Amino acid sequence: MRPIAEVAADLDFTPADLVPAGRGVLRIPVSLVRSRAIGASKGRLILVTGMTPTEHGEGKTVTSIALAMALRRRGHRSVVCLRQPSLGPVFGAKGGASGGGRSTVEPRRDIDLGFTGDLDAITNAQNLLVTWVEDHLFHGNRLGVDSAQAVLPRASPLEDRSLRDIQSGLSVRAPGFPRPGQFVITPACEMAAIHGLASSYADLNARIERMVVARTADGTPIRASEIESTASVATLLARAMMPNLVQTVEGTPALVHGVPYANVAHGTCSRLAIEAGLASSEYCVVEAGFSTELGAEKFVDIVGPQTGLHADAAVIVVTVRALRWHGTAASGDTSGESGALERGLPNLEKHVENLRKMGLAPVVALNRFPDDSAEEIERVRLFCDEQHLLWAPVTAFADGGEGAEALADRVVESAAQGQFSHSLYGSRASAEEILRTVVVNVYGGRDYELTEEAQIDLARIRREGPTDGPICIAKTPLSLSADSKLRGRPRGFTVSVRRLTRWSGAGFTVAIAGSIMVMPGLPVRPSAGAIYLTDDGTVLGLG
Repeated sequence: MRPIAEVAADLDFTPADLVPAGRGVLRIPVSLVRSRAIGASKGRLILVTGMTPTEHGEGKTVTSIALAMALRRRGHRSVVCLRQPSLGPVFGAKGGASGGGRSTVEPRRDIDLGFTGDLDAITNAQNLLVTWVEDHLFHGNRLGVDSAQAVLPRASPLEDRSLRDIQSGLSVRAPGFPRPGQFVITPACEMAAIHGLASSYADLNARIERMVVARTADGTPIRASEIESTASVATLLARAMMPNLVQTVEGTPALVHGVPYANVAHGTCSRLAIEAGLASSEYCVVEAGFSTELGAEKFVDIVGPQTGLHADAAVIVVTVRALRWHGTAASGDTSGESGALERGLPNLEKHVENLRKMGLAPVVALNRFPDDSAEEIERVRLFCDEQHLLWAPVTAFADGGEGAEALADRVVESAAQGQFSHSLYGSRASAEEILRTVVVNVYGGRDYELTEEAQIDLARIRREGPTDGPICIAKTPLSLSADSKLRGRPRGFTVSVRRLTRWSGAGFTVAIAGSIMVMPGLPVRPSAGAIYLTDDGTVLGLG
């Protein structure tokens, strides 16, 4: 590994500029990001998204890391911006989120297992705010908090289905207790979104002040500012607001910061990390979680309008494995099924269509696996030619940056076309207009429907204040629809929205669609079963 000071110098940072945060890790002060971002000549933002993945993922992080390394190999100043791994997937089904093979960010083990403590800081900030509400209720309830309503959930970084709905205060002897409560996984809480979207400490404070933390019996919202807890909550995020600078396995600068999932939240690393990357590089590679109808849609409709950021080019990560999976209704390994890949191509076609609607000319990155046949690879190439798409095979897992050099050339070519991303709906679109636009135009469905509870939620949101602005739809990542069983390119489906919640601090509304859970549970055979600590303190078995 290169000395981290040398990596920082690639982005024109000196050791005096940055804050040490462990071996091989430096933090960029928020004030420095702000001063760099104002008036700086900005690099080009490359958004990496994907086709609808299998439950194993299709290598989007590996491809993002390798692309940044390949751009550096080609003589460009580059940086990759990633979200921090969450302990839920690390110990659950997917494993770590720091890459794999010869395309990783380092120190990988530290990054996967808590890193600089940002995930804990976000968890603690969310939970401190809940604690303030509980304490206010216990000590007289001056504001008239309705103890029968659990408005603000607690957070946990781990997957634990038993915490989805709880009764708190079973041993508390005071009016209002016991009372209902919930937990969500930390990347799905509002504090995680605020951390990812805040532009400064002043903005952080203002966003926390706006959070709805409770309601009175008549439904009047009570905000964090009324509980007089904002200042103490924000202090927990002081260090966590600073982007983390590390490096890839080949020494390319990497900014790993922010935690929101793309299936239940807005799914991009922090705006501060992106702004720091754009102000310090020619090409800033940003991974958007899952596929175009999730991470990419949320980038252009939520992150872009709030931050003024736009993508100059986009990459769709594709695998033969996923194309086969979408082309068959059978479960398990589909590598031997004739014609499966051909039937799976409409899924890729829809994702290409989505990015074009967002204003971008996508580049297809075919992430190679050992069992891909020459015939299958050729069919993907023909598809790209038919669609007038730039494309490149990628062997990033085996070959690192060298395996993505052809992709880097295609990305440079695409970014030079002068196109950029834009929102799919206006800033003053109604909730109904937004839901219909996303479901029909992006998912490819017929329409949406609101359950009775969601209709009540929407009416309440409108009573409480401004409702214009983006909607973050939480749904399964395993289908273009909200039903994980609908593979390929489903049509004619209706998306059922179960609940709606306004995140006033984050600046958007969350719509819970289908059967998605904001507090997942561990699978039958969790990844945690393969992780262990050796006698010399080495951690082995991380994905």
